Amino acid sequence: MKWGIYFSSILRGKSSISTNSLTRIGIKPMYENECRGEPSVRPLTLKKINKMKKIKQLIQLGEDYHLELKESLDKSFIEEVCAFANSSGGKIILGVTDKGKIKGISTDNSFRSRIQDAIKLEPKLSVKISVMENLIVVEVPEGNEKPYACSKGFFIRIGPNTQKLTRNEIVTLFQKEGRIRFDELENRKADMTRDFDEAAFQKFLQSASITQSIDRSFVLKSLDCINENNKLTNAGVLFFCKSTEFLLLQATVVCVLYKGNQKLHILDKKDFLGNLIENIENAITFVNRHTNLQYKIEGLKRQEIPEIPEVALREVIVNAVCHRDYFQKGANVMIEIFDNRVTITNPGGLPADLKPSDFGTKSVVRNAVIASLLHRVDYIEKIGTGINRIKNAIKASDLSDVTFSYDTFFTVSFWRKTIHKHKTRVGDKLIQVGDTDLQKVGDNDLQKVGDNDLQKVGDNDLQKVGNNDLQKVGDNDLQKVGDQLTDNQIKILNYIKENNKISASQLAKVIGISQRKIEENILKLKTKKE
Repeated sequence: MKWGIYFSSILRGKSSISTNSLTRIGIKPMYENECRGEPSVRPLTLKKINKMKKIKQLIQLGEDYHLELKESLDKSFIEEVCAFANSSGGKIILGVTDKGKIKGISTDNSFRSRIQDAIKLEPKLSVKISVMENLIVVEVPEGNEKPYACSKGFFIRIGPNTQKLTRNEIVTLFQKEGRIRFDELENRKADMTRDFDEAAFQKFLQSASITQSIDRSFVLKSLDCINENNKLTNAGVLFFCKSTEFLLLQATVVCVLYKGNQKLHILDKKDFLGNLIENIENAITFVNRHTNLQYKIEGLKRQEIPEIPEVALREVIVNAVCHRDYFQKGANVMIEIFDNRVTITNPGGLPADLKPSDFGTKSVVRNAVIASLLHRVDYIEKIGTGINRIKNAIKASDLSDVTFSYDTFFTVSFWRKTIHKHKTRVGDKLIQVGDTDLQKVGDNDLQKVGDNDLQKVGDNDLQKVGNNDLQKVGDNDLQKVGDQLTDNQIKILNYIKENNKISASQLAKVIGISQRKIEENILKLKTKKE
């Protein structure tokens, strides 16, 4: 250690020794700017000394993902700067061989100006240049406007090496950083005359409150659904084409119902290939059809309560099709129903600009055009509020929990309770109907009772039940009758409870089925009561 550095550090404390005193005894303090060939301003600080120690420790460790050692300012210097900017930042230490031997380098103003002049990236990037004794340290931050290019092309850091990107790698980097947006690109497979769905377009205009008197091409261009050459963009295909099967196969939404909790036995599977709005609605219907439902009947009204709250299910499915990575051509949005959970998975984890710590509090839109179109038709509310809406809806429901996971895919899991029963409340009584014991009353009057008992109710078995044959059904008769009550029978019981003088014809009108069906159901209810 040089005495000048040592004594200058003392001067920063409470020592009464002055720089003049040091000069009189023949010791000249070392000043920070003297290392740069500039006039002396202040002594080299203890902080500077500690930084130098860290630099030497880094040199001993050798080159890695965040460190490059260079003996001189050679032609590859700008490539290293470009690579660090496109990666996660790093340091370039000038004056050191790649083996870690310190040789030193010029630190005067002109040399530092040469370094600054050499850093020419597009877009521009600011770096920090520091002098450490006879070394120069260039600190390159991770760029906020990736990808960066120098005169020799695009570079990225791979381990301790700098690598030039191929054309495909450049495209991938642009896609990853959102510089190329999938929904804005022209779809070269689409044909406006052949593929455009006028009905879907008109329905969108109505939902978005856009007047139909405006020229169609003008509207589509304003919505970024066609480009300046009147060619459909990917957003246009997703919203206004008859099918995505041959135009954007990755836009397919796949729904699967499994037996049990593993992906072994498929009970039902649907691939939805329509426009984006249709796919959302069809996916919601699929989930509701294969999950439990509660009926709460009060007075003459029946309220249906789905197992997964509608606001949560809709939010997750909309987010999956809106924010997925459409550049991943081999992956679809997957909606999978198991006995213990329902999972919705979309390709693409968190966007590049969104950190895990930001999840649920900040929002970065991967597909801005798609999000804008969904917002116009009220499928998306205020950006960045969806996660809280999902969590709040689950807290108020019978579901046990909802979890989120994100890596290369984003997955939301709704965790179900172990009892899977369809519940119906008639007045203050609760009727539970098991998953496999649902009744089906078809056109041929086949009624499923229990698991295996199919009994045919033919015309000869039906007796005329007139208005005078309607018996009063009191509160004591509204009891749990197991698996043999249909929805219509429950409605009949409820209406008779409210008005024991109601006629079969009146019941037919309020329930919405024929009088003959009313009479059949009353006969069955009498049989069950006996």
